[in-house]
Amino acid sequence: MEISAAGRLDVRITTADVGKRVSVRRLSEAGVAGEKFTDTVGVLTSWTDGVLLITRKSGESVRVAESALVAGKVVPAAPARRRGPAASYEELARVTARAWPPVEGEWLGAWRLRAAGGFTRRANSVLPLGDPGLPLDEALTAVRRWYGERGLPAYVQTATGAEGTQELLCAELEQRGWIREVTAEVWTGPLAPVADLAEGTGVVLSREADEAWLARYQRKGVSDVALRVLGAGPSVWFATVPGADPTGAPAAIGRCVVDGRWASFAAVEVDPARRRQGLATAVMAALARRALDEGASAAWLQVETDNTGARALYAGMGFALHHAYHHYREPGDAGTDR
Repeated sequence: MEISAAGRLDVRITTADVGKRVSVRRLSEAGVAGEKFTDTVGVLTSWTDGVLLITRKSGESVRVAESALVAGKVVPAAPARRRGPAASYEELARVTARAWPPVEGEWLGAWRLRAAGGFTRRANSVLPLGDPGLPLDEALTAVRRWYGERGLPAYVQTATGAEGTQELLCAELEQRGWIREVTAEVWTGPLAPVADLAEGTGVVLSREADEAWLARYQRKGVSDVALRVLGAGPSVWFATVPGADPTGAPAAIGRCVVDGRWASFAAVEVDPARRRQGLATAVMAALARRALDEGASAAWLQVETDNTGARALYAGMGFALHHAYHHYREPGDAGTDR
């Protein structure tokens, strides 16, 4: 924290710093004997009526009473990455969108409206990549109308935790009653080490998701629309490890999309009876080798915050957090699949 020449902690932020990344220290129990300090780092998303709203990297919003502030300063917009491929949020946002494309899309300024019959929030949400070209309330009205015409709830996908992400938009949506339903993370890592983790013997690669692959896929009863989403992308590959019964569901599956220097991993699923046998690693290694052959050098994947097993697996492969992303649902709607 900032310390003045007199040795005191100073508050060196003002309302003019809204939108900047800050670090603040406050009294957690003001006026109580044995009071303690609490530190918060995040984007200052508002400062009104004596209350600061700070959005952390995880997307969590923290309210801090101005009267409890002990110290505060503006800090760099994003910490330097110590490992993994360098990438801006905008680059990854566009790459991740191409790897899971909608069936229908339309631009509202720099907001991409996406629809795919309700199959996953990612393919049925707005991806804000800049200014919508309208005041926010008008833009949200247009969004709700567009999704309503398709019989779908309106979702806005936002990101936090990296330079250029949308902490301010998150705060604006929450103030308007939009509900954050899901938080997940985008992790990145070098591709070559993944390819070296296993030989991938027994992994079958295909350009299409056949009946066997779909039999292991966690979303049952996949529609034609879902198949269009799964099969679309710059260069799509499906991996299958056959099970003991060749007529039954595979032991493991995975999906990879190669897009320039990037390779994405998704739908890596293993028969519960065959877990902890290295099948997920074998699937990813086989897909990584194919992506390397196509010129990719970096990898990304998405993992939910509560999936401890997957997080441990990916961390061991050299992946690390890049940013978090969230889906905000319009007020008063029941929602859809993730």
